[in-house]
Amino acid sequence: RGITRIRGTQYQSPHGIPIDLLDRLLIISTTPYQEKEIKQILTIRCEEEDVEMSDEALIVLTRIGMETSLRYAIQLITTANLVSRKRKGTEVDVDDIKRVYSLFLDESRSTQFLKEYQQEFMFNELGKTSL
Repeated sequence: RGITRIRGTQYQSPHGIPIDLLDRLLIISTTPYQEKEIKQILTIRCEEEDVEMSDEALIVLTRIGMETSLRYAIQLITTANLVSRKRKGTEVDVDDIKRVYSLFLDESRSTQFLKEYQQEFMFNELGKTSL
């Protein structure tokens, strides 16, 4: 937006944000999580949800978190626990993680699926041109 008028005044500032507020804003630089940090976050989340998870399953879940997203990996914890309970297991293992990974798609796999099968969906108009 550049330099615009601050709403309700005659003053102009960058993005229409008052100058005194801009001076007080704090800029925090962020970096992607490292593998060790993701593993620690997933461990804490497992403790909070009372999920017992094997070390191998936690390693697989950490790798999934690195490749897809931390949010997706955290969501797999609960569903893997449900799969583990259904098979009457005491802790989540690698097979439970693989099962829920195959059932629930992350963003990139979902997008890929939609692109592959777009012609088979109802009201598909992506390939048609209008006159």
